[in-house]
Amino acid sequence: MDIIAGAAACFAPPQIQAGIGAATIALNLLNRFRLRRKRASALESDASLHPIEGVTLEWSQVTCTLTGKDGSSRVLLDGLHGRARPGRILAIFGPSGSGKTTLLNTIAGQLPYSKSLGLEGYITANGSKMPSSKFKTGFVAQEDLFFSQLTVRETLTMAAELRAKESSTAEERSEVVESVIRRLGLSKCSDTVIGDAKTRGLSGGEKKRLAIACEMISRPQMIMADEPTSGLDAFGAQQAVRALKDLASEGNTVIMSIHQPRSSIFDMLDDICLLSEGRLIYFGPREDVLPYFRKLGHACPAHFNPAEFLADLVAVDHTSEETERASAARIEELAAAFRASSPAPAASSLPLDVPGRSGEEGAAGDGVGLQPGCSLPRQVALLLGRSWKQIRRDKATLVSRASSQLSSAIVFSAIYWKLGMKQSDIQSRLGLIQVSCIGTAMTSLIKTLNVFPRERTIVQRERSRAAYPVISYFASKLAAELPIGALFPAIFGAVVYPCTGLAPDAKKFASFLSILVAESFAAQALGLTVGAVAPSTSAALAIGPAVMLVSIVFGGLFVNVDGVPKPLRWIPKTSLIKHAFEGACINELTGLEFDCGSDRQGRPRTKRGEDVLADLGAGGDTVRDTFVNQGRVICAWWWMAYRIIEKRRPKYVEVKAPRPTAA
Repeated sequence: MDIIAGAAACFAPPQIQAGIGAATIALNLLNRFRLRRKRASALESDASLHPIEGVTLEWSQVTCTLTGKDGSSRVLLDGLHGRARPGRILAIFGPSGSGKTTLLNTIAGQLPYSKSLGLEGYITANGSKMPSSKFKTGFVAQEDLFFSQLTVRETLTMAAELRAKESSTAEERSEVVESVIRRLGLSKCSDTVIGDAKTRGLSGGEKKRLAIACEMISRPQMIMADEPTSGLDAFGAQQAVRALKDLASEGNTVIMSIHQPRSSIFDMLDDICLLSEGRLIYFGPREDVLPYFRKLGHACPAHFNPAEFLADLVAVDHTSEETERASAARIEELAAAFRASSPAPAASSLPLDVPGRSGEEGAAGDGVGLQPGCSLPRQVALLLGRSWKQIRRDKATLVSRASSQLSSAIVFSAIYWKLGMKQSDIQSRLGLIQVSCIGTAMTSLIKTLNVFPRERTIVQRERSRAAYPVISYFASKLAAELPIGALFPAIFGAVVYPCTGLAPDAKKFASFLSILVAESFAAQALGLTVGAVAPSTSAALAIGPAVMLVSIVFGGLFVNVDGVPKPLRWIPKTSLIKHAFEGACINELTGLEFDCGSDRQGRPRTKRGEDVLADLGAGGDTVRDTFVNQGRVICAWWWMAYRIIEKRRPKYVEVKAPRPTAA
């Protein structure tokens, strides 16, 4: 059309050219407007094109008890009941310690497993026993954890790619991502990296909306959020709740726990579940809560935040024994009044047992009846791309590691500058090799311990949604880390080797670099194992160096292998420092002769490098032998890390049927 119009304009009289030009511009503007409206309509009406089946979630007689080591028990939830309906947002509200998070986790099937926890009650969705694979549930945890170097769009695209079926097209997955971005108000920051303490990125409110968006990718019917306003300012908190309110208006069943919302947030809620000390104080529509308590003699003052009034009303005042007794009596009176006005529903007739689950071990975190959306090779490819982006874009860490390696290399080069062939240089060479091995191992270990425990938490959350199995993550993690693990030891060795005057042989130089790289891989594997065991980053940083210290002691310089007591001779075989030290010593000393001065008769004395190796207990070994031994250590730590991660999948407490009460 544009070509025809252009040709017509060229041959038309001047008075007609202006009209043709104006018409062409108008048509182009109209087409652009139609295309924009079409795209916006496709994004905004995604829910109407694919309507969500409404889910009514009900629970009754939910009781949770915590048994102490001394046998005493504490009731966390006391026979609670309630109902969450589609199209409405239910807020579980109450002061700290009231049981909000415990109830939300119980309803969502996300209550972390503990032998000391006992959970009873009935939870159903549209009349079916929960948990069930018939209904899609999204759970937004209180702590927002993401890969910090990915953008918002990349994070959502990764979630869509992992959860989408192979039959879906790239265009369909992209449309889903763009729809979620628009619905959650993330368009302006869609290409912004999420960020962390080192990298400026999203605000707290944007991260919370991104957490909700990640759950929306799979189009859940029920969305549960644990304190989505925690840590946010007033505006950010209102945006987060507004996002949940919009999702509820599209037919989703939304349940959230909240501590003390501002009045504008309180007005957005549809239903209120008010708790205190694990007891139900009120459950019903938000607009009926103040009239209900007014009838009981507790009127909210005019121009006062209703949320603050309710929080004060059901809180226990511990400032003195008198106020504590008075507030406890008030709460007991309110709980009794609600039990009288709204008795618990009759017990469900659904069967107790859920096939494939064990009450003793809890529910596994790989998802109930869920399967990964894409194939194993595609999972590895996607996760590899994510890991590589995370590593490559973290320039602060890369620069700090490179600076650390270069500064260490410069210091060691200055200390051991151009070593000679005297007897005193034997000890200097051994010392240089030992500190090089220790420095390389510790650098790789600390880096892994700083990153992996936090990343492990993200992976466990994704596993609980059945996004992928452990083998996919582990294979991609190793593949992404190996190039970086090889780069920095090579930088260190490339500076130290020529500056310190080690054997000027290209083959020996290449072997020296390979030994340091292999040791870096072994330290990284050790860091993965420690990070998989440790509960937090700080704990990992405390455990890792302690384990490495044992490897250093049995590293070949401080303790001779032949002098190690027999019950402990297995330890040097597991020392990554020992294998690296021995390999570097064999590589360096083989074929060298050192000038040891003259004897009393004036004859020159020499000492062969092979004799030094024999004194160290490494006589008869080869560099190849040390590579084989180091490879065994690497594979052993990798296998242990994989097995620990696989074994420590998230487990959740199973809801059992209430015990029959005596007549």
